[in-house]
Amino acid sequence: MATLLDGKAVSASIQEEIRQTVARHFLPDNAPRLCVILVGENPASASYVKTKCRMAEKLGFRHEVYHFDEDVTQAEVEARIDACNADPMCDAVFVQLPLPRHLDAVALPNRVRADKDADGLTRAAMGALLLGESNAFQPCTPRGILRLLDAYQIELSGLDAVVIGRSNIVGKPVSLMLQRRNATVTMCHTRTRDLGSHVCRADVVVVAAGVPGLVKGEWIKPGAVVVDCGFTKIDGQIYGDVEFDAASARASYITPVPGGVGPMTVITLMEQTLQSALKRCG
Repeated sequence: MATLLDGKAVSASIQEEIRQTVARHFLPDNAPRLCVILVGENPASASYVKTKCRMAEKLGFRHEVYHFDEDVTQAEVEARIDACNADPMCDAVFVQLPLPRHLDAVALPNRVRADKDADGLTRAAMGALLLGESNAFQPCTPRGILRLLDAYQIELSGLDAVVIGRSNIVGKPVSLMLQRRNATVTMCHTRTRDLGSHVCRADVVVVAAGVPGLVKGEWIKPGAVVVDCGFTKIDGQIYGDVEFDAASARASYITPVPGGVGPMTVITLMEQTLQSALKRCG
C-alpha cells in the first residue's frame, strides 16, 4: 500500500516557519500584504479565495479582496491591478481565475508587476522558469509539488516522469521543473493515444487533466510515485484524476485528494508573498 504524500502535514511545518519569520521581521501594521482580485460569483473561485484569506490570517498576513461584479469592465480591473502595483505596502497581487468571458484572462494576470507576482504565472515568471533563472517567483502548484516530494526525500534524478496535462498553471511548468531535477519527462494530455502505455513505464506520474478517474490504477508501475492534481466535485463528492484505491495498491507514494497538492499550492502562494515582503523591508 502506498505511503500518502500528506500535503496538509508538510504545509503545517512550512506555516510554522513562516509565522516565526513574520514575528521576527514585521509589526502588525507592516506585515506581508496579499491583494486578491475576484470577479463574479463563481462558487469555486469564492471558496479558493476564502481558503487563501484564512491562511493569510493564520500566518499573520494582511490581505485585501477586491470583489467585482460579473459585469465589471476590463478597464476597471486593470485600474485596480495598477493601483496594487503602485502601492508600496502591497507585496503580492493575485488574480483569481477563471474570469468572465468578456475579460482578457491572459492580459489581466500579466498586468501584475513581476516582483508582486506571488502566483508565478506572468510571462516574466514563466520565461525565467524556461531559461532556468532562479530570481523570479515560480507557479505555485508546481513549486508546491516539488516541495512535497522533497519533504519525503524522493530523489528525481534519472527517473522517468510522465506529466498528463499541458496547462500553463501546472503541466508545462512542472515538466520544466522536473527536467531541472534531471528527470526524463514525457508530456501527455487527454488526446494522447494509448495513454496507459506511457503511464505504465513512468517512475513518477503527475496528473493535472481535470478528468476524474482518467488514470487507471492498473496502469501504475509498481513502486511509482503518483501526484494527482485533479479536483472535481460531483454530487458533493470530490474526485481526483487517478483511480485512487487501485493506484494506491501499486504505487510507493501517492497524494490524496483532497489534502495532497492543494495545501501545498496555498502555502507556496503565502511563502512567495513573504519573500516579496522581506524584499520590501530590506
